[in-house]
Amino acid sequence: MQLTVSGKHTSERAGALTLERRADGRLWAARGDVERAVWVRRCFPWSEPARFVSLRDDEDREFALVRDPAELDPASRRVLEEAMVAAGFVFEITRVMAIEEEVEIRHWRVETRQGTRSFQTRLDAWPRLLSQGGLLIRDVAGDLYHVADPAALDKQSRALLWAFVD
Repeated sequence: MQLTVSGKHTSERAGALTLERRADGRLWAARGDVERAVWVRRCFPWSEPARFVSLRDDEDREFALVRDPAELDPASRRVLEEAMVAAGFVFEITRVMAIEEEVEIRHWRVETRQGTRSFQTRLDAWPRLLSQGGLLIRDVAGDLYHVADPAALDKQSRALLWAFVD
């Protein structure tokens, strides 16, 4: 895994990047003996909103660049994804129009705050419940989709999502 820390490329040997949400409510990044409170900034290309996330300190200096959240440990990845939801990096689903299954693939047609979108997920890739509520869906391209409150969706949307929601 290659990450940029303070503008320099370092490998995992320098210490794995870990992320956590602390009691103060802030996102904290740590690598080795160095840790900082950070916030997320989406980088180009915007065609891949879940990749290339800059973690910036209070002076707006980059502490780390996460090229792909999948390279983080599961707990850190979950914290980063939740921070990205809070920062508005994801498509916010307002209506589900269709979910169709094929061999190995699930096709979604949804309305989002950013417009109508179609995307695909693997059949074994289920939406994840977030600790602050709602569902997070990662498509095969790595884009993220958020359903803030499944119960608040219209009747058709809830019916289509029934398999994903308790």
